Amino acid sequence: MTVRELRRTAAAAHRAGELDRARALYARYLADQPGDAAIWSNLGVLHRSEKRPEQAVRAHARAHALDPEGTGVLNNYANALTDIGRYTDAIGLREQLLEETPGDTQQKALIGRALRGSGAYDRAIAWLEEARAAHPEDSEITLQLALAYLSAGAYDRGFELYSARWQTGELTRREVPFPEWQGEDLTGKTVLVMPEQGFGDAVVMMRFLPWLRERCAQVIVLAERPLLRLFSGLDGADAVVASLERGAPVDVFLYAMDLPRLGLRTPEDIPRPAFLAIPGDARARAERLVRPHAETFKVGVVWSGSVTYKGNAFRSFSHREFLPLTDIPGVQLFSLYKGPGLDAFRADGSDAFIIDTGSTDRDFADCAATMCEMDLVVTSDTATAHIAGSLGLPTWVVLHWDSFWIYTHSGETTPWYPGMRLFRQSEPMDWSGPFARVRAELEDLLAGGNG
Repeated sequence: MTVRELRRTAAAAHRAGELDRARALYARYLADQPGDAAIWSNLGVLHRSEKRPEQAVRAHARAHALDPEGTGVLNNYANALTDIGRYTDAIGLREQLLEETPGDTQQKALIGRALRGSGAYDRAIAWLEEARAAHPEDSEITLQLALAYLSAGAYDRGFELYSARWQTGELTRREVPFPEWQGEDLTGKTVLVMPEQGFGDAVVMMRFLPWLRERCAQVIVLAERPLLRLFSGLDGADAVVASLERGAPVDVFLYAMDLPRLGLRTPEDIPRPAFLAIPGDARARAERLVRPHAETFKVGVVWSGSVTYKGNAFRSFSHREFLPLTDIPGVQLFSLYKGPGLDAFRADGSDAFIIDTGSTDRDFADCAATMCEMDLVVTSDTATAHIAGSLGLPTWVVLHWDSFWIYTHSGETTPWYPGMRLFRQSEPMDWSGPFARVRAELEDLLAGGNG
């Protein structure tokens, strides 16, 4: 195979989704042709798609050194730098692209996203407001502006703009035979509340149901089955169901993430978390699981959220980060995790030190019951954090550098869950810092006799 044929074959394999083959062919080609910026950039894109952000940056850095003006090279490199939190460098590349194409709305949106990701909310808002004035039809600019306002705690403006999420192509509306609420008076109406994103988002938003109930005649909550039992006693809900017939007497529906539009303006307006129901059989099961360890300080742990969430690789970490905590005398860890990460957890023998209770959970009610048996819950930013926070349990959340907007980018607490402690990465991609603080805090807690 000639060099030209090798190049063409590697790119074709990449386009066809044959990533293992493409990766091998790229390496073979670049060993002979190290000066091909386009192929280094292709390789970076491949690594990024396979969740190897540091390898992606290495490849894009080589492409950029070879072709510092290439539009595709600049854009791909900026994307990879954004992934690992090098926002200043990414913004510089995007500004270079805007010099060539001043009307590039994607670059404008992503500069705003990088400013927000670095915690510079005021700068992000100013930049994105100007961009939106120039491009009022661009949904990604509007969405990034909404998220910047939400991060800054300007919830009224943030949720007003947040409807742009439906225009970006990342979310799909559910097909229901009822009209959607457009802000009209709800007096005398039966209102259906629909799920739309993750389980954690639903838990966060259920606290606003009493506000809705004050404005209408009846509230029906459509819940995903894993949350059904947990939501069975929600304040403000007349019924919580897993499905609804097309002929149900519903006047209007709204999505759960639109509930704050009923009156949330500032952090001072945030209501207490929703009441979550834990059935007796779930509590009895949890008691049986932990009974052999009654004399220990019990810590429930979770290291990953749903792998279908596109940002999960950055907010999650290895189960191995928890292993040093198992060396603390008198401490027993319990895994609350349920998902594909269990294979690695079992393969290296960690399940002997961190007892697996989560894999046999029937739903989140079982998980919540087990959490209630814990002395402490330590978790990544996932649904477990919101459930534990709603239950008022001692909860420590280990956050990556660019966390969900309810946690903002600084501080050890959040007004959304006043009893929760936050442990943040001080450097992108580095989990050693927050876990060192977790261990130190846990040892101090035990030394103080609070266990």
